[in-house]
Amino acid sequence: MAAAAALESEAPAGALWGLVQDFVMGQQEGPAGQVAADVKSGSYTVLQVVEALGSSLENPEPRTWARGIQLLSQVLLQCHPLLLEKEVVHLILFYENRLKDHHLVIPSVLQGLRALSLCVSLPPGLAVSVLKAIFQEVHVQSLPQVDRHTVYNIITNFMQTREEELKGLGADFTFGFIQVMDGEKDPRNLLVAFHIVHDLISRDYSLGPFVEELFEVTSCYFPIDFTPPPNDPHGIQREDLILSLRAVLASTPRFSEFLLPLLLEKVDSEILSAKLDSLQTLNACCSVYGQKELKDFLPSLWASIRREVFQTGSERVEAEGLAALHSLTACLSRSVLRADAEDLLDSFLSNILQDCRHHLCEPDMKLVWPSAKLLQAAAGASVRACDHITSNVLPLLLEQFHKHSQSNQRRTILEMILGFLKIQPKWSYEDKDERPLSSFKDQLCSLVFMALTDPSSQLQLVGIRTLTVLGSQPDLLSSVDLELAVGHLFRLSFLEQDSQSWVAALEASGTLATLYPRAFSSHLVPKLAEELHKEKSDLAREDQYTKCSQHVLCLQALSAVSTHPSIIKETLPLLLQHLWQSNKGNVITGSSDVIAICQSLHQVAEKCQQDPDSCWYFHDTAVSCLLALAVQASMPEKDPSVLRKVLLEDEVLTAIASVIGTATTHLSPELAAQSVSRIVPLFLDGNTTFLPENSFSSRFQPFQDSSLGQRRLVALLMAFVCSLPRNVEIPQLNRLMQELLSLSCCHSCTFSATAAAKCFAGLLNKHPAGQQLDEFLQLAMDTVEASLSPGPSRSQAFTLLLWVTKALVLRYHPLSSCLTTRLMGLLSDPELGSTAADGFSLLMSDCTDVLTRAGHAEVRIMFRQRFFTDNVPALVQGFHAAPQDVKPNYLKGLSHVLNRLPKPVLLPELPTLLSLLLEALSCPDSVVQLSTLSCLQPLLLEAPQVMSLHVDTLVTKFLNLSSSPSMVVRIAALQCMHALTRLPTPVLLPYKPQVIRALARPLDDKKRLVRKEAVSARGEWFLLGSPGS
Repeated sequence: MAAAAALESEAPAGALWGLVQDFVMGQQEGPAGQVAADVKSGSYTVLQVVEALGSSLENPEPRTWARGIQLLSQVLLQCHPLLLEKEVVHLILFYENRLKDHHLVIPSVLQGLRALSLCVSLPPGLAVSVLKAIFQEVHVQSLPQVDRHTVYNIITNFMQTREEELKGLGADFTFGFIQVMDGEKDPRNLLVAFHIVHDLISRDYSLGPFVEELFEVTSCYFPIDFTPPPNDPHGIQREDLILSLRAVLASTPRFSEFLLPLLLEKVDSEILSAKLDSLQTLNACCSVYGQKELKDFLPSLWASIRREVFQTGSERVEAEGLAALHSLTACLSRSVLRADAEDLLDSFLSNILQDCRHHLCEPDMKLVWPSAKLLQAAAGASVRACDHITSNVLPLLLEQFHKHSQSNQRRTILEMILGFLKIQPKWSYEDKDERPLSSFKDQLCSLVFMALTDPSSQLQLVGIRTLTVLGSQPDLLSSVDLELAVGHLFRLSFLEQDSQSWVAALEASGTLATLYPRAFSSHLVPKLAEELHKEKSDLAREDQYTKCSQHVLCLQALSAVSTHPSIIKETLPLLLQHLWQSNKGNVITGSSDVIAICQSLHQVAEKCQQDPDSCWYFHDTAVSCLLALAVQASMPEKDPSVLRKVLLEDEVLTAIASVIGTATTHLSPELAAQSVSRIVPLFLDGNTTFLPENSFSSRFQPFQDSSLGQRRLVALLMAFVCSLPRNVEIPQLNRLMQELLSLSCCHSCTFSATAAAKCFAGLLNKHPAGQQLDEFLQLAMDTVEASLSPGPSRSQAFTLLLWVTKALVLRYHPLSSCLTTRLMGLLSDPELGSTAADGFSLLMSDCTDVLTRAGHAEVRIMFRQRFFTDNVPALVQGFHAAPQDVKPNYLKGLSHVLNRLPKPVLLPELPTLLSLLLEALSCPDSVVQLSTLSCLQPLLLEAPQVMSLHVDTLVTKFLNLSSSPSMVVRIAALQCMHALTRLPTPVLLPYKPQVIRALARPLDDKKRLVRKEAVSARGEWFLLGSPGS
């Protein structure tokens, strides 16, 4: 029995010895992993591994010796958590002694020490012992990169786990590390070394007398000049090294006496990257420096920054110079001053003013803007700097404005004043009289009003911006100033539409109305109301264009100023009253007038969305009024008014629906429920009691066959119910869905049928899963299938199918795949095939009225990607199997899907789909051509290698389409010809002469936009292959 036990214990030991021999003598790498795995599983102990390595570790041949230590180190790297404290002590002593041995052994010894540096059971004192041994016995910079990296890892590990022990070494640790790092060149190692130096400083290790040496050993790399090799597997970028080194250099004020001269030297160099790096480093240093460190260098630093901002041709250098000046000023501002100390901030700012002030008096000269930017950068650093500079500069600029009479000079001066005014809100003042602008407010207001009345539109524009900034600062505009400002804004609101001053005036009105609602309610809104009423009396004298233009400008001014709840309560009734009075007086003669009012209402509704009270006020007031107008217009009369006819037009109902939808999306569920309890019964039961002026001539029954005009108002119901929050219960839902379904297949009015289909789909999308949803879907499918049979309702049934499919695709409903398959089946239909192909565009597009995220629809992320994955293979298969006359429909559908697919999803599939896209370019349908061209253009930029394989076909087809009858197709083809130049030049050069000749023809196109694209594309082809292109 004893002999059997001995044999069993010898068997694993023999196996271990065999693995060791295979690794050491057989030069095999696999056994190291096997031994480590066996140690971790408990088959062997580390001690047994050392015993098995005994002969190898005692072998006088260095290579054999090194292989033995390498095996032990690899085992320790994987098994160091299993080591006991006693084992760690013996192993560290063993490895420390091996550092004195042959150089072939050193790499493996360092790997072993790295494993031991990770041990939790490392006894106190051994970390210091290991580092002393490395510092004394190893010349680190003579080692290969991997081994140097190992040394840095050992130091890093000990700094993380044995910080107090290492600090006990004092400055010896810092000196030892300096010796280790000195001369390092590999960027991989430098990143780790810079991190170690930063930790030395930030964790308060003793630097002793070695501050300058530590600075020299790191600053020798400044500025970083490193270009990563192509296909670098390590991924180290120049920016990584720059930021790591900057963190070191800017980590302590003790480097300042060495660093600041270096930065000044590099800023003055001719190398752009050195200038940028130096200025950015100076910026970083200012966060840790104080007056003491900067005092001796301030004149030189200011001189260098001033020169760079004055003379540089680089916007980046200018921006970094201004940022550095800002940081310098902020640093001087926050430093604590002794009572007897010199105020460096005051003298520094005086120097800046002395060098820049006189340039502000020369608004036509080159240095006026650099000087202004320098002064603004310094003023923006602190409240003291702001007060000092503003009190010196503003009087000068105000004087110069009056001194110069030319508009362009005044504009420059006013823009500089505007820059200083924008700085003021950064600082808070307890006493308003302390504000540096308080003593200048009268002069500033006078100057701004002069600018607003100047004939120069550019000066007016700056004046408007300055007025906005002045008004945003408390107590600067008196009541008289406000009244004048409102008067100017009123006048500017009636300038030429879309001019810069007009747009700026509307924006300023909205901003200032939020701050001064009483002034705008008292002075601007009454003027605008008067302007609206005046239009009626001026009809006889004004031409139609002028009247319409003034009408639109007045409406837009009203909507722009509706930014405060109190103003909205005045402007909204004004807009609605204008619509009512127009209805009674037959003043409005065209749909464009009503649409203009609706657009203004829509803008007001958008402004109300952030305030719940305003949102409900708008909804409660506007929606009922608009519904009442529409219901009144839909009533059958012998001689309906002009407006009543206009209100039932498609474009007008769409505009009204947009207002209702926007007014509903942000309602709280409680208020939405209150509203839905009135509006749904209006459409189902004709309950008009909540509408204003509700004495209608007949009953409102939009779902009855006889009321053709009333049916059109279902578009308004659609806008309302499809914008409700999902958790709002809709009364009489079953009946409503059945009525919508019936109306959606009615062939007598396409507009109302489409609105009903969209409304039905919107409700389906939001409805929670369950039996009721399944019943609605079954009812819809039965209706679609019945109506798709030959008859007058086929087109409406298809529209219903399309919208229901979209509603389900967006929410990933299981039935969506069946409906999509049904839709694909219609591609072969002689009557509906082309329309079905266009339907794929709707399925992939975002809607604006229903099924939107803003309207609380359930829109799953990446629905387009899922639709592509599920359906494009079937489209491709159907194309190949389809008859020749049906293939264009499949191409059109495929083109619509690919055109709206995110390009990162399309690129991997491009090789298999490109041939079909190229075939789609030959399709005679201009819609297919345009969709395909729109899809191909970004692919030419993002996948040039794949596209270059088909360059012959692409060039031919694009050139053919550049003479298409459709202008938009010609433009898209020429844009693709332009994008072709991004393909590899050698591939394109054979086609260059042919393309240049062919592109001469569209240069004479009758459309300017086509000629513009032709010039751009032909120019790029001319430059193809030329030096520098």
